[in-house]
Amino acid sequence: MRRLLAPLHRPVPALLALLVAAQALFCWRLTTPHMLVFDEIHYVPAARTLLALEGPVNIEHPLLGKALIALGILLFGDGPLGWRALSTLAGTAIVGGVFGIVWLMTRRTRAAAIAGGLTLVDFMVLVQARIAMLDGFMAAFVVLAVATMGWAMRGSPAQSRWRWTLGAVLLGLAIGVKWAAVPYLGYAAIGFVLMKRGDSTRWPGLRWWSAWGLLGLAAGSAYLATFAPAFFYAREPMTLANLLPFQLEMYARQTQVLPPHHYQSSWWSWPVIGRPIWYFYQVADGAQRGIFLLGNPAVMWGGLVAVAVCALGWLRTREVRLGFAAALWIGGFAVWAIIPKSLGFYYYYFLPAIWLSVALAVAIDRWRAWLRDWDEAYLVAAVCLFFYFYPILTAGALAGPRSFLRWTWFTDWR
Repeated sequence: MRRLLAPLHRPVPALLALLVAAQALFCWRLTTPHMLVFDEIHYVPAARTLLALEGPVNIEHPLLGKALIALGILLFGDGPLGWRALSTLAGTAIVGGVFGIVWLMTRRTRAAAIAGGLTLVDFMVLVQARIAMLDGFMAAFVVLAVATMGWAMRGSPAQSRWRWTLGAVLLGLAIGVKWAAVPYLGYAAIGFVLMKRGDSTRWPGLRWWSAWGLLGLAAGSAYLATFAPAFFYAREPMTLANLLPFQLEMYARQTQVLPPHHYQSSWWSWPVIGRPIWYFYQVADGAQRGIFLLGNPAVMWGGLVAVAVCALGWLRTREVRLGFAAALWIGGFAVWAIIPKSLGFYYYYFLPAIWLSVALAVAIDRWRAWLRDWDEAYLVAAVCLFFYFYPILTAGALAGPRSFLRWTWFTDWR
């Protein structure tokens, strides 16, 4: 594997190759199964209603994610391809965004390629890239926002300002998909101050007050713009007067107490893959098929070690890349301890799990000499697990109704 990764000195060809591989993988047999899967039963009908501008529906979430599903239906028809097509683009954007984040942190293409590759095989990105749900779109906008704000750290003052503003717009769009992205606004504001204090040459031409102002204005404007279709509803159209009260109604829907669910799980169990979810398991398209949302054990568990190592390394050396890699996961995960949700589900861990690939790549790059060839053995293990679980990640044809026992290592996985 060292021979394969060694020639990757230039980031652009490596990134393009990774993006092509990701898009091809996400699109392979995308239309299987030819029926709505898991939460598609909520979001595809909502997208149809939005496409027809009939009126408000599924109002516990903002509009943008459903609008993107509706765009897919408009472009490719009201069928499995149309439902899921834009989710594949979101998945590819996540892979590319993680590549960009790590390249900006390390300036090494090998590390960036490892991060992108681990994201591609972490299981969760593959599953979410092949289903019409909101989380993939939200994660794509957040990951691209982090990459863009990192890109803004260097360049001319004009470049820094417009890149920072673009990152803020992307965060606003992420919030326009799901409110779970809101904490990243705060993280961006705090991160700017801390990193600017450590090195005043970062984000040239921006001071904390101007950066915060651009962040709030650009993100807020982008978020509000996502409600534009609602002003044209045939029934109960949105008005400027009820735009704010509508946000309060959304909050009430988000925080309502829900009845217990078979797949509910506590936030603290997600890092150890405590309660993954069967999105689908039944006979379809002539065979027994399943779609299992869980994380690649090598990435999920190895990533926790990488986060700890990066955090400890930062405490000892104050290397920014180590602290940032650890903080991405800690901030993305710990916030779920205080988000007012009556029920938790494993797919809420989707975005924090993506940051594990960043921590792994940074840790491998930082301690590569100490690891010797063990890093390559680890990467091979992650890829092998990906191929082993691939049939139940992508609704492959299984032998029979008891086939799930081959992949459910623990009782809580059934």
